[in-house]
Amino acid sequence: MASIKQSLDELLAVDGALCAAVVDTDSGMMLGSAGSGLDLEIAAAANTEVVRAKMKAMRQLGLNDVIEDILITLGKQYHLIRPSARKEGVFIYFVLDKARSNLALARRKLQDVDKNLVF
Repeated sequence: MASIKQSLDELLAVDGALCAAVVDTDSGMMLGSAGSGLDLEIAAAANTEVVRAKMKAMRQLGLNDVIEDILITLGKQYHLIRPSARKEGVFIYFVLDKARSNLALARRKLQDVDKNLVF
């Protein structure tokens, strides 16, 4: 089991990692963050809206399922959003340099970090 800081440090060790945060879905506030390259406070709040919108769409469609992760692909970056399986109302936000990262390995690492995250 790993603390939020340890978990974020693990993510930043991934090739191409730029920054990461653990975010409260209800408030949009960060519970922890690491790395640089973005204003993570703004990104956390904005991506809270992404998670809420997807959850609302799933309810409206009658989908009885959970979000494993949300991938946003930009020209130069990948933005991964993973609602925590360990704690409801929390998601992990992970930003990678597209040219220097392996998306499949990053998604796998994000899944592993989520499994070991302790609040």
